[in-house]
Amino acid sequence: MVSIAVVADDRITGEGAACYLRAQRGLKVLPEAEHGRADVLLVLTVEVTEQTMLLMEAAAAASANPGPGIVLVTGSLNEAQVVRAVHCGLRSVMWRQDAGYEAVVEAVRTVAAGRASLPPQVQGRLLDHIGSVYRHVLQPMGVTSSGLEGREVEILRLLADGFSTVEIARRLSYSERTIKNIVSAMTSRLGLRNRAHAVAFALRSGTLR
Repeated sequence: MVSIAVVADDRITGEGAACYLRAQRGLKVLPEAEHGRADVLLVLTVEVTEQTMLLMEAAAAASANPGPGIVLVTGSLNEAQVVRAVHCGLRSVMWRQDAGYEAVVEAVRTVAAGRASLPPQVQGRLLDHIGSVYRHVLQPMGVTSSGLEGREVEILRLLADGFSTVEIARRLSYSERTIKNIVSAMTSRLGLRNRAHAVAFALRSGTLR
């Protein structure tokens, strides 16, 4: 059962959407007092304003789940709002002119399943932002898109190839203590359990190929 919190800047629109969703198998619309338990937050607005952004941020902060996936139905959305909303859990954007009830239900189910559904314009804005962050922030700092520094990547590559700490220190002209300190700081910063977990993280992120 997918639990849904419906929020709209127009009461009639919100009630209409909630009524339709209640009639769908496997969906449950929560009362306002229980919005913190929602799997999906459906936000219906004519245009995204600062109030809309604050609402999404508050919903994410108050969520009892790791964070509800957000389906946003709106008439406009700029690049700064896209980036900010993604941090809150935005997973689907629908333009009002395309948002029939059936399409909204499909978007809700898509987000509940852990997938995303974004219009090409929104995807383009996100990609432009990611590229800009990489070029102007990460690259000058010597950090990869996965958050790993260049020397950390090299150490992980050698660990993945089966080299010991002593062998890595010799190859990179560092002391053994320095290698241990780099690995310890890296795993701590990224919330990784151990070296094997760090190597797996680098592989999954595409940093190691």
